[in-house]
Amino acid sequence: MASLKTLKGRIASVKSTQKITKAMKMVAAAKLRRAQQAAEAGRPYAQRMEKVMASLASKVVVGPQSPRLIAGTGAEQTHLLVVCTSDRGLAGAFNTNIVRAARKKADDLIREGKTVHFYLVGRKGRAVIGRLFPKQIVHQHDTGSIKQVRFDDAQEIAQDLVQRYEAGQFDVAHLFYAHFQSALVQDPVTQQIIPVSMPESSGAAATGVEAAVEYEPEEEDILAALLPRNVAVQIFRALLENAASEQGSRMTAMDNATRNAGDMINRLTIQYNRTRQAAITTELVEIISGAEAL
Repeated sequence: MASLKTLKGRIASVKSTQKITKAMKMVAAAKLRRAQQAAEAGRPYAQRMEKVMASLASKVVVGPQSPRLIAGTGAEQTHLLVVCTSDRGLAGAFNTNIVRAARKKADDLIREGKTVHFYLVGRKGRAVIGRLFPKQIVHQHDTGSIKQVRFDDAQEIAQDLVQRYEAGQFDVAHLFYAHFQSALVQDPVTQQIIPVSMPESSGAAATGVEAAVEYEPEEEDILAALLPRNVAVQIFRALLENAASEQGSRMTAMDNATRNAGDMINRLTIQYNRTRQAAITTELVEIISGAEAL
């Protein structure tokens, strides 16, 4: 049985930890509000960009002269997995779920005989992926200096990816991040960003409205200019969704940790009181026995 001094020390230690987790929960809650607003504000822009791309793509015939970002390389052998995680831990299963989705995609592609490489954004995915795929990491993009996600941050990543694509380093790129739904739910997402996966055009074309639109310059010229920007927009959305998901997951994790610390303090306090009562009883018995011996 633990001594009273040991129990008292453990209670003090858990109380100290509880204060830290409670403070971290409050900080995450404050950051979550801003991150959630940014993620929700960025969604319509990214969705509208996809619709514009679909409208333009429906008016061109994809061929050898089309931009490579839409036409592809003509092969699907080498796949680049762009895995976006956070730089900090203590965020529950946020990073684990993203890395698990990337691992599953990598395993599926390898079974199909494809070549897989990893482009890591953030530090928390490096340990697991570096252990399982040590020779397949082609780049590690550090986001530790980013306090608030900006479009310039996404554009920097997008430009690097497009340059690697144009240099023939990969054929297909997949983006992995967590879609924020609530502080309790963040769904891992897998999205093909290169070549651009065009959604099916909406029913607006059937109404005749789309047919009345004339583009200047030509559709292919507009596509060539917008395709790299679309990659940046999709990465920007992923970074915004990740920022909100990270804070939501951390807030939930710290709330659970605070509750667990409270439960542990209660159990230790009960054990401390019982041990103390047993010690007092033992001492009384010894006193009584000594008095009777006199």
